[in-house]
Amino acid sequence: MSTLTIVGAREGNLRDVTLAIPKNKITVFAGVSGSGKSTLLVDVLATECQRLHLEALSMQGIPKPAVERVRGASPAIAILQDGANRNPRSTVGTATDVYTALRMVFEKLGEYPCPHCGEMLCAADCVEETERVGDDFRVYQFCPACGERMDKVTRTEFSFNTREGACPACEGMGEALSVDRAAAVDESLSLEDGAVAFWQAKYREYQIGVFRAASRHFGLPDPARVPVGAFDALQKALLYEGAEAPALKEALPHVAPPRKVADGRFEGVVPLLMRRLGERGPDAKGVRPYLVRAACPVCGGERLGPRGRGATVAGTQLPQLANQSLRELAAWVRRVSTELGGPRRAMVKDYLLDMETKLARIGAVGLDYLTLDRATVTLSGGELQRLRLSAVLDSELSGVVYILDEPTAGLHPRDTEGLVDILRNLRDLGNTVLVIEHDLDVMRAADHLVDLGPGAGACGGRVVAEGSLADLAAAPDSATGRFLARPLAPKAAPRTPRCAPIEIRNATRFNLDHLDADIPAGCLVTVTGPSGSGKSTLVFDVLAQGDAAGPENAVSGCGHLDRIVAVEQTPIARMKRSNVATYADVWAPIRAAFAAAPEARSRGLSAKAFSFNTPGGRCETCEGMGTVTSNLLFFKDVQAPCPTCRGRRFHDEVLEATLDGRSIADVLGVVGGRGAGRLRLPPQDRPHARPAGRRGTRLPGTGATAHHALGRRGPAPEAGTRAPRGRPGAHALPAGRAHARPAPAGRGAFPRAAGPPGGRRQHGRGGGARPPGAVRERLGDRPRPRGRRCRRAPRVRGNPRRPCRARHRRHGRLPAPDAREVGAHGAESP
Repeated sequence: MSTLTIVGAREGNLRDVTLAIPKNKITVFAGVSGSGKSTLLVDVLATECQRLHLEALSMQGIPKPAVERVRGASPAIAILQDGANRNPRSTVGTATDVYTALRMVFEKLGEYPCPHCGEMLCAADCVEETERVGDDFRVYQFCPACGERMDKVTRTEFSFNTREGACPACEGMGEALSVDRAAAVDESLSLEDGAVAFWQAKYREYQIGVFRAASRHFGLPDPARVPVGAFDALQKALLYEGAEAPALKEALPHVAPPRKVADGRFEGVVPLLMRRLGERGPDAKGVRPYLVRAACPVCGGERLGPRGRGATVAGTQLPQLANQSLRELAAWVRRVSTELGGPRRAMVKDYLLDMETKLARIGAVGLDYLTLDRATVTLSGGELQRLRLSAVLDSELSGVVYILDEPTAGLHPRDTEGLVDILRNLRDLGNTVLVIEHDLDVMRAADHLVDLGPGAGACGGRVVAEGSLADLAAAPDSATGRFLARPLAPKAAPRTPRCAPIEIRNATRFNLDHLDADIPAGCLVTVTGPSGSGKSTLVFDVLAQGDAAGPENAVSGCGHLDRIVAVEQTPIARMKRSNVATYADVWAPIRAAFAAAPEARSRGLSAKAFSFNTPGGRCETCEGMGTVTSNLLFFKDVQAPCPTCRGRRFHDEVLEATLDGRSIADVLGVVGGRGAGRLRLPPQDRPHARPAGRRGTRLPGTGATAHHALGRRGPAPEAGTRAPRGRPGAHALPAGRAHARPAPAGRGAFPRAAGPPGGRRQHGRGGGARPPGAVRERLGDRPRPRGRRCRRAPRVRGNPRRPCRARHRRHGRLPAPDAREVGAHGAESP
């Protein structure tokens, strides 16, 4: 059969799609984001191919997708844009399993001294013995020189992610937090003028008093009004390390440290910050700006304990190999494979072959400059994409359907050429290659093109054109064709910067080679270069941190910015419970509106009953997810509709309570931007669904998970925001690691029920609406008195008690008291 035919696909937004895809060809699927490309290829074709494959093996477990049939199906391999592992312990070695094979080689052939006689021994020459100790099994070996028994150094002790193998000081991280003395103390100032940055107001006076008392106790000069840079060595030791400083004990052995604070028991800048670090954590306010990561003083950044660090194979330690480039590691593997012979080679030949194969695949995509200990969180988007592709794109299989979801994401055009060559090689081996792509170079290299649309969401789901690039350009309903038919107009004149540039000096982070750069402010600036050249490092790891002084990675010129916001390639949500409604902050007012409706009140249902995240009104079989997971062991887990609630998430009693004729499950299926205005929500809660429509994107149902619905539509501002101090109204730079979404525009108090115009809103079920400005004016910024307990007002109509300001902000009913914040879509909250 020469075609792979999909008949009657109705999954998601697909509208009874029937399509014949040529086999043994490269077919590119184009169309606007959300038009149904991933649904057609991943949710329908890949799932059905996998289901048919399992049925041929007399196995079941994957539900049939909403498609009549798929003719000419073959085993399918889908390479998707799954989020990278954001665990700081994840490295290139652990992500590719090369480090795992290397640990096995060191367990079998490791050489280290005998703890009894000191003679060097090889694990391959030792007689082993296994003994059961309680519920565990211990492996021992006997020294061939002295015959004494010892614990064997196993693969566990070569792992920095286990308690047995990790360095006890840094717990396998290779780095330890220490105090950045230059950031904590400005030595050009005196203590009275604010030399110590975190000594503020009365606390500064207190610390200066204790420091002067300590100076008198040790007989040191009075530090009053003297810049810290003019202190002698003992004064600096006292300031930084406190009264217990080793330098003081060595220089003044006859003077015992003071025992009372009044006598000068000064804690010191460094011990004080380290104590706060232990009490509050590294991200606590007042601690993080003065910390810096440095190599662990115990293991020197090698992550492993002493036994794992000390073993060698062919004269090389495991941490040394982890620090070498993959190109150098491949040469070491070939050398060991050549030099080994006899029984030793038989013990590790499978592991060496596995490493050779994987390293060759990684080198084929141009990533052999990486090291095994490089953390995956530090890789660029293009490097992550190529690392993911390297696992399967150098395969010798034939007759397979390869499905790739935007493989060029983050790749430089130079790297795209290599990717196209790999796709052609897969095709020439007799495989069918299906690519979801927007890149013109990949589209030009395709044997066949399919364009879905014409719009996104409910406006898409149809095949609007197929054939060649000329066929797409001639199709009137194809958004891709209209773009191809329109010539690109270059920018006539660049914008003139409106203020001083942002200066970066001596940037040395990761692979940056003492780089200096001036970034024009108030302009759209593009940073380009091949994948892995340092673009993400420069922008996100250096520039995004704001103004920073020092000999390296110095940044200046961010003081006039209102805030720094990051839009990266990381998924907008990490939890499977996150969906469009919760991400857009519209779910809380929708729940409150349902709880205030007469049908819900007559049943005694509160807003909690309409939550799928907490027990009460949700279906407990699926825990409010609407689906249950089937574990297929070696295959990807599949989701099936919940047999109890039939995918509607809630109990029948909750579903019977309607608002404007819709149940809470119906609202979760409302299309963002199109159906949000049909619910009678307050005006301040309606605009959340509008900005996406203005950008040309029709959101899927509000109940669609954020990872599934928005992860394929591009990145969004992450959680958390760094806001440099500056004058209001200054232009914001759209770069930086933001870590909290800005407050949505127009957010204010949410009335539970309608009331007379201008009437006062009462806390409870009754009362009228009040404009957000009035609530802000009434609440102000007064701090909550200490010792007063937040009492929840009784749920009775007309209760005059006012709501607790802190609780309502915490639950999203009131805006933060800050004056003006730029929203995620450019709008400003009042």
